[in-house]
This record gives sequence, structure tokens and C-alpha cells, in this order.
Amino acid sequence: MPKVSVVITCYNYGKYLDDCLRSVLGQTFKDIEIIVIDDGSSDNTEEVMRTYVQNPLISYVKQENKGQAVAKNVGVRLSRGEFVAFLDADDRWCVEKLEKQMVCFDNERTGVVYCRARYIDENNDSFDYEMTGTYLQPRRGAVTKWLLFDNFVQFSSSIVRKACFERFGGFNESLKMGIDWDLWLRISTAYEFDYVDDRLFYYRMGHSGQMSKNQEERQRCSDRIMVNFLGAYPGLLSTWTIRKAYAVTYCNRGEYYRSIDRKKSSWYFIDAIGQNPAEVAAYKGLVKNLLTACGRGVS
Repeated sequence: MPKVSVVITCYNYGKYLDDCLRSVLGQTFKDIEIIVIDDGSSDNTEEVMRTYVQNPLISYVKQENKGQAVAKNVGVRLSRGEFVAFLDADDRWCVEKLEKQMVCFDNERTGVVYCRARYIDENNDSFDYEMTGTYLQPRRGAVTKWLLFDNFVQFSSSIVRKACFERFGGFNESLKMGIDWDLWLRISTAYEFDYVDDRLFYYRMGHSGQMSKNQEERQRCSDRIMVNFLGAYPGLLSTWTIRKAYAVTYCNRGEYYRSIDRKKSSWYFIDAIGQNPAEVAAYKGLVKNLLTACGRGVS
């Protein structure tokens, strides 16, 4: 049995798939199997996979398009390893990624290990980008209260102990987005998280088809995830933590909508104050909106 099962899901990312697979096959950690789930691609994905089907390390499954959660769950069910590493077909790994991360699982309490990212565009050109903000910084240990604020575990960086799926099930197939955040929250209630403070994978940003562009759908899914999680684990987090998390969420949305719908932006800042009257960012957001409405603008 392989130690690590690498699950790659692909939907019309054939042009990136070869680089993705090469980055896995070139890993310094060799005890792996690779499971590629083609979620109904209509591009050249199947053609790319023909060059790999004879490789004994690789299994290829083509299915009708059923969405990313279903595709990832199929990969997990087919996996034979003690650990499952995830990689989206438009991303790729650095050669030492698995080797550096797997040592973190020497701690049996660790359920998820992740790392930092390098960033590339659709043409494979690198560019500088940093996940900023207090709640997007990597955390280790018991991370539930931090995860409630934001998802700081980038999906293609993650390796998960297979026992986590046996205990908490797979990805929520009723969600279109945020399926990894939903899973991380559940796992965090019983397992510790760890990370390697190194940029061990390439995350592709800005290309067509990237789901993270759909901000409104992401917000709807985010609301469902928070409500479902807090309902399933009452009393796990303090009332202050929950209200603070909602306030931060509403402030983020207020900032997002400022240039799109100032009235909606202001209502989000007001909602943030309702959750946490001491949320300074919400008051600042309202003042910026007011000054913008008066034509003065702010820097």
C-alpha cells in the first residue's frame, strides 16, 4: 500500500495537467499513488492522460460533470494510502513538498499539514503576492477558533490523515464553494493542524474558469458553512469568538462592496457593529463610505 495517495481533480484544465502530474512524479518522496479524477472535461484532458495511463502509479477516472466536491470524494474513496494529499490540476508542487510535510505527521495528533505558496499566472509567470491580514496567517495546533475567521489552509498545499475522513466524512457535496474550509473546520474539532513555513507549491491565480472569482456565491456558501458548523458544535467556541468572527466577515464584505454597491457596503459595516460594537474597522468603513458619498474621497 502507498503511504500517500495524491488526489488530483480536473475540469477543463488539460493545458495545465501535464505540468501538474510531472510535479508529483518528480517528488523526492516516492511512496505514493496518483488518482486523477476528470470531472467531465470537454477539453484535451483525456488526450493528456493517454500519455500517463501506462504508469503503474497513476489511476485515471473520467466521470460526468458532478462538481468539485463529488470529484474529490471519489478520489478519497479510491485512495489506499494512510494519507491523502490534494492537488488541483491547475497548480503544481515543488519537488520536496511531500518530503518536508510528511515529517509533521510523526505527531499522531496531527490531522492536516499544509504549507505556504508561490504564485503564478496563466502563463506560468511568477509574481509577488502575500496572504495578508491577521486571520490569514498560518496556525498550528488547535486551530478551530482561528479557522472560523478565515480559511488559511490553501487546498493544494494540504495533506490529510485518512482517519480524518473515516471520522468526519468527506466534502459536503451540497456546497459549490468553500468545501475545503468546511472540512477543515470539522477536522479541527478533534485533530491538530501543522504547517511547513516554506513555499512548497505553485498556486495559479487570475486565469479563466477559476471558481474563486464568484464572490457572491462564495459568500452564500460561507454563511451556510458557519451556521452549519456552529449548529453542529454548540458551546465549542465562546460567544465572543463567534460574534467577533461574524464582525470580521461583515467588515470584509463591506470593503469588497464599497466600489460596487456603497449602500450594501454600509449595511455590512452596520451588521459588523451589531455583532461587535467595538469593531473599529466597521466604523472606519462607514466613515470612508460617507466621505466617498460626499465626493471627498479618502486615501
